[in-house]
Amino acid sequence: MASTLNTQLHSISFAAFILQEIMGNPREDETPQSRLKQVGMMSVLYIMHQGHQPLTISNLVEITKLTRMGVSEVIEPLIARGMLTETFVKNSMGRGKARQFAISEEIFEKLQSFQMR
Repeated sequence: MASTLNTQLHSISFAAFILQEIMGNPREDETPQSRLKQVGMMSVLYIMHQGHQPLTISNLVEITKLTRMGVSEVIEPLIARGMLTETFVKNSMGRGKARQFAISEEIFEKLQSFQMR
């Protein structure tokens, strides 16, 4: 039972942290709508992360039903904020390159230190 409670607390902590980081620290070139999209995208990315799904543009397009450009427009500010890291991997056909993302380890470290208190 404690494991389920820890998982729920971690999810709530993640959501609250992301909301505060994005909405509480607006960047000069962002609109409120852009920040809200970033919060939503981080929620989707976190759920994918928890489900061990690759965080790729193709998977995000499939889940969100946004266009590739729509996904990229939301992802780019998250990379600029340092909330996501980006690497290039071989695409599913093994011939080209695909962008793969990861939630920054720094976020998880901050959450862990918060939960230890």
